[in-house]
Parts: sequence; structure tokens; C-alpha cells
Amino acid sequence: GDTYDEASEHAYELAEKEGLSFIHPYDDPDVIAGQGTIGMEILRQYPEDIDAIFVPVGGGGLIAGVAAFVKYLRPEIRIIGVEPEDAASMTTALEKKRRVVLNQVGIFADGVAVKQVGRETFRVARQCVDEMITVSTDEICAAIKDIFDDTRSITEPAGALAVAGIKKYAEQNSAAEAQTYVAINSGANMNFDRLRHVSERAELGEQREGLIAVTIPEKPGSFRKFCKTIGKRGITEFNYRYADDNDAHVFAGIQLAEGLAEMDQLVKKLRGEGYPVLCLTDNEMAKMHVRYMVGGHVKDLQNEVIFRFEFPERPGALLNFLTQIGNRWNISLFHYRNHGAAYGRVLVGLQVPKADRGALKEFLEGLGYRWWEETDNPAYKMFLES
Repeated sequence: GDTYDEASEHAYELAEKEGLSFIHPYDDPDVIAGQGTIGMEILRQYPEDIDAIFVPVGGGGLIAGVAAFVKYLRPEIRIIGVEPEDAASMTTALEKKRRVVLNQVGIFADGVAVKQVGRETFRVARQCVDEMITVSTDEICAAIKDIFDDTRSITEPAGALAVAGIKKYAEQNSAAEAQTYVAINSGANMNFDRLRHVSERAELGEQREGLIAVTIPEKPGSFRKFCKTIGKRGITEFNYRYADDNDAHVFAGIQLAEGLAEMDQLVKKLRGEGYPVLCLTDNEMAKMHVRYMVGGHVKDLQNEVIFRFEFPERPGALLNFLTQIGNRWNISLFHYRNHGAAYGRVLVGLQVPKADRGALKEFLEGLGYRWWEETDNPAYKMFLES
């Protein structure tokens, strides 16, 4: 199955059918005690003051065992559980003071995707757990990146829950800087193909990237003016496809140094310059789908030529590129995405009359960037050509 609950149901069926003993993975006193030895290791390895231990929670076995042991020896240490927002079975149970069955659970953090916590784990948690925190998918991805940056280890989403919880807790508590927190990393079963999604969402989770949709006039020079308004911020993504002769809709990712407060300031600045702006940073559909779907066929677009460019990746490089293009030709297609490499890669459509093609070639050769013409590329003809 795709979730713990499906696997558990199948295991019960096998046990009954074949006369086997079923050993519960978390709702069993001996299993809970075994997981509690992690609490013993923490206290032995770090005898100094600890203010809180953050524990990932699925069925509750790990937090029940750790909490029971730690509270017996060091009751002053807070035990804080961390769950995904879309699989918060323990959080919901403690709030309602009874075990509940969630209608559905998200499976991004599949190691904790449990619809109902255990009977015994819930009983212990009610006595020993001080607080629960829920975190978003973006916050989990940011924690995976933090762990990798610090240790060069790659954790699965469930494994990074506790670090995500510490970060969120620290943001909400001013006393956090003077306190000592411990996070339990509970797993490293990461599929390689999931890393693409994690890396894309980590910047959003760390509030280092914001997404905006902006409407600009459809005329030569508009892109350059728009980029000047953004300033020398790093651009993580820039998508546009010509639609009509009046307005152009741009989907852009912006690197942030000061989190969402900086995003708010940028949106105000753009609106002050007369640009209609939508902030899409918290728009799940935009983050998952729309950012990859900007484009398509257009009608009656004349004299379009397509080029692919590479230029050194640094803040301001995109603005410099647009400045060199200037107002000579209208940009009809633009796609840029930061890949974390030394070179930025851009796909550009320009409306260039045939009589002006010689001047275009001269311009390209003097641009100083590597470039390839893609006007005859079959992918362009199938999906983007007018």
C-alpha cells in the first residue's frame, strides 16, 4: 500500500490467515520501551541542561518511549512532538482528548502518515508530552536542506520533522536563542527522484524565495523596466509567453534575504510603480503546477525567432542580459530558471522582422554569451509556435 494504515491492515490479514504473531510497530509496551532507549542515549551523551527535545510523531511509539523515560529522570525537560500539517493525528487527538481517525493523511512524510495514533502511545503522550507542533511540506523540505548543509546527510521527510519543528518553535519564542534543543532524526529512506521536489520547495520553506505574478505592458523595454524595479535581487525563475498586444503576464521567483517581510515590501514597491501584482508564495497550485505551465501556442504572432543562452550566474546577471537586448525587439517568450549552477540558462523568443536578421546576428555575436538558435527545434514547433 501507499500508507502505513494500508500496510498494517494487510499485515493483520496475513497474521490471521497464516497463524502468525503480529508485533505492532508502535502500540506495544515493549516496542515503546525500546524506542525510549533513544531518550536514555540523549541524556547520557548530553548531561548538560536541555530545555526541550523535539520528536517526530507518526503512531506515537517514539515520543511515548522518549517522553516516559526523560520525564521520569528529568521532568523539567519539555517534550515537543512534531507532525506534518496534513497528518496531525496526535495533535488532533490531544486537542480532542481522545483518539481520532483522520479522514486522510498526506504521504509526503510517508514515515509518519498514520491516520490514528496507538491506544497505549496516546495514553502515555497525554501524561508526558508538553506540546505538539505541525509543519508544512515547505518547512520539512527546508529542514532536509539544513541537515544536508550541516552534516552532508540526506534525511527522509519524516526524519527531518524535528528540525523543522525546532526552527518553527524558535521563530515563535524569543527566549530560544538562550536555550538548548535536541532534535531526533528518525529516518533516511529518501528516494532519489524526490530530491528534485525537496530542493524546489526548500527555498520557499526557508522564506528565501517568493513567487509573484505581475502584469506588464506588452511593448519593447518592459522587461528591462520591470527588472530594474525588482532591483539587484536574485531571480530564481522567470516565465512569460506572449498572449496579446496589450499586456504580458510574468511569473517570477525572487530570492529573499529577509523573508516574507521583504516580499511584502517588494509587492508594495511594484504596486507603487503601477504594476498589478499577485503574491503566489502560499498558493499551492501555483507552486506545484502553474509555474511549469506558463506558455503555449499563440495566434498571429509574426517574425518570432527562438534562442537559448547561457550567462554567468550572479545577482544582476538577468537584468544585465535584458539591458543589452534593450528596446530593439519585442520579447515574445522568456523562460529562466536558476539551477544552482555557475551558468544561468535562458530561452528567449524575439520578434525580429526578416530585414533585421543581419542586425540580430551582429548583436548576438557581440553579446558575449553562448547562444544557440532553436527556432527549428521540434519541441518549440509542437508546444510553443504560433
